[in-house]
Amino acid sequence: MSLNTSTFLNQASHQKLKRNFECLKNSQPTTSSLQGNPLQNLQLASWEVLENAQKSGRSKCPRCGSSRMFYCYSCYVPVETVPTKEIPVVKLPLNIDIIKHPNETDGKSTAVHAKLLAPEDVTIYTYPCIPDYEGQRHEIALIFPGPNSVSVKDIALYLQKHVKHISSGNGGDSSAEPCLKKAKIETKEDKNLSEYNSNSRSEDIVLKKVIFIDSTWNQTNKIITDERLQGLLQIELKTRKTCFWRRQKGKPDTYLATIEAIYYFLVEYHQEVLKESYKGQYDNLLFFFSFMYTLIKNAKNSAGKE
Repeated sequence: MSLNTSTFLNQASHQKLKRNFECLKNSQPTTSSLQGNPLQNLQLASWEVLENAQKSGRSKCPRCGSSRMFYCYSCYVPVETVPTKEIPVVKLPLNIDIIKHPNETDGKSTAVHAKLLAPEDVTIYTYPCIPDYEGQRHEIALIFPGPNSVSVKDIALYLQKHVKHISSGNGGDSSAEPCLKKAKIETKEDKNLSEYNSNSRSEDIVLKKVIFIDSTWNQTNKIITDERLQGLLQIELKTRKTCFWRRQKGKPDTYLATIEAIYYFLVEYHQEVLKESYKGQYDNLLFFFSFMYTLIKNAKNSAGKE
């Protein structure tokens, strides 16, 4: 009796997974489905390659041979039905390190999107593997909220102060007086922030690397308290609502997926620190995310869940 019950449950589970897959497979992004989509104004590359891959179903990873949909989340490469040349490549203004919690499920993480779309500028590490940032701390920032975190617009001011501090430490007595005078000016933060930002393009004070933590919020403590990450400039992003379909249970909708956090940081950095007009330069970082969001939204609508 128990054997028959087990067999029935396995068959039922298989049928449910099959129905869910077919629902996604038959759910194509349409003009009507994009209405009300918070990601609809992104300047994205054509989804045609993803739509064709979706119709074909799962495909092999060209490296490990595993069966995957769209890309291999272990090897960070597109599957055979998604030609690499048809995937957009995004050039970032700085390097990004992603430190992934070992218990974070690879298939559910959006960190791989960043590696796929900006392969030259993104590196993913699995904790406790963390690079040695000693000697580079003045040009690295950690994206994580905290009591000492600063906003993106204050990055230039922080770096200016740090460089002045180093310069005064290397100089003689003659540098002490100008440093004190500069400190008086820096206290008028709102008035002089634009002046510091205008000078932030200097090679000596530019931010060169940003670190993101890829894990559930309940798992972050182990990584954020690691001694190798202490003393870094900590940055907190503006409050934004997530579009992630795997919301963390009991957490507010302002808790972003990793790829969302990377995207929103870069947009703010481009505008507030580089002081350049944003024209969609990093929108394709959401190439996979936006497509999958639309698919899942369509599938839910078809199922009458929303």
